[in-house]
Amino acid sequence: MSLGLLFLILLALCTAGYMIARSRAVTSARGDTRVLHSLPAFHGRFAALAMILPAVAILIVWLVVESFALRGVALSHLSPEDVPDGASMDLVMADVTRIAEGLGKLQAAGVDLAPLTADPAALKARFSEAGFAQGGDPTPHTIAAAVSMRDTAATSRLALSVVAIAASLAGLGLVLRRITPEFRARNATEFVSMGLLIGASLIAVLTTVGIVASLASETIRFFQLYPAWDFFFSADWNPKFGGGSSLGIWPLIWGTLYVSVIALLVAVPVGLFSAVYLAEYASKRTRGIVKPLIEILAGIPTIVYGLFALVTVGPLLRDWIAIPMGFGNSSSSVMTAGLVMGIMVIPFVSSLSDDIINAVPQSLRDGSLGLGATPSETIRQVVLPAALPGIVGAVLLAASRAIGETMIVVLGAGAAAQLSLNPFEAMTTVTVKIVSQLTGDTEFNSPETLVAFALGLTLFVLTLMLNIIALIIVRKYREQYE
Repeated sequence: MSLGLLFLILLALCTAGYMIARSRAVTSARGDTRVLHSLPAFHGRFAALAMILPAVAILIVWLVVESFALRGVALSHLSPEDVPDGASMDLVMADVTRIAEGLGKLQAAGVDLAPLTADPAALKARFSEAGFAQGGDPTPHTIAAAVSMRDTAATSRLALSVVAIAASLAGLGLVLRRITPEFRARNATEFVSMGLLIGASLIAVLTTVGIVASLASETIRFFQLYPAWDFFFSADWNPKFGGGSSLGIWPLIWGTLYVSVIALLVAVPVGLFSAVYLAEYASKRTRGIVKPLIEILAGIPTIVYGLFALVTVGPLLRDWIAIPMGFGNSSSSVMTAGLVMGIMVIPFVSSLSDDIINAVPQSLRDGSLGLGATPSETIRQVVLPAALPGIVGAVLLAASRAIGETMIVVLGAGAAAQLSLNPFEAMTTVTVKIVSQLTGDTEFNSPETLVAFALGLTLFVLTLMLNIIALIIVRKYREQYE
């Protein structure tokens, strides 16, 4: 049974459980719901929660354990001799997983698998004919591992379905036994709901901890293979798979900051001034037209911005500025990527700043104007200081968006890792090199691949520093009003 079908069955059971518990509560009160401590709907909600939560918990734990069990089953059919030279067991397991998925699709199509599993060449040809993804060539051992994995997975999913449905029905039975006029179903429902809300609020924290932990663990492996001093203090980036690499981070940091600063120099003034105009000067009709048009920029895919930088902005800057002024003759440059990225992040600054400025109490404007201040003085001395925390947050969001952008940099700035002050030369950023180092069939046992995690952790620390600086600025210049 597929997970989607199982989930639909659980939802149907919960809906039926809600109706049954609600009816049971009314019956226990002999039709007079006034004698119930809680409304019948609360009894139904508690029953639905008691049915779905155990089933979901079992589903999550089961799937986690199942992944390890399936790997163990597959490994029992493999040996070190099945690992090709220059590969790893992880790559072999990836091939086994692909073979298992392909066999499952063929079985669903009604294909007889017995002849194919006995002939690796025939299986490979059938996969190619069907357009299935393939890694290495199938071998008798990998095919046996894939068949065992598929069969075990099918048995596991059937058992999961039975256990999850049984747990859901058991939850309904326990709730029905507790339904009486005195049962505090509302309190129980609110208690469970509060626990769910607390769990939801912890997801972001746990996600951050998981990201940092995964990056840190792989970064430690990287520094065991490559000197940390050379990574942090070298100005040369020249990765070579196979050894002899120079993996200095400073050219990438410089390119990231250079492009981001140019983007913010474009986005912050334009976005902030447009937000002030829309919030303080524009009529409702003008605001209703202009603001949606600005926000359309946020919905344009970054690949479109990248193509715009490559085809239009880059050649214009090269022909009109770079070549006449002797700055270079390349259409891929930091200025190209920075300008286009600045256009892309204008809505982040404009829309958020506009909402924050509109949230400033009108009484502050009225008091300033009543004291004789002009509208511009009111905006500068009253409105903007009151909205400063939100504006700083908008600028920080724009900076984070610019630092993490990849596609515009690839198409607009090139991929040259170098230290230069000339904004019309090609450079690259940390995110671009993370993608390039992890592209293709890579193994996580060489510094040329593991450096991507060190770059990611460095980018995380850089963003954290931006948040800390923003908090310091807000606390120092924030205006507080009673």
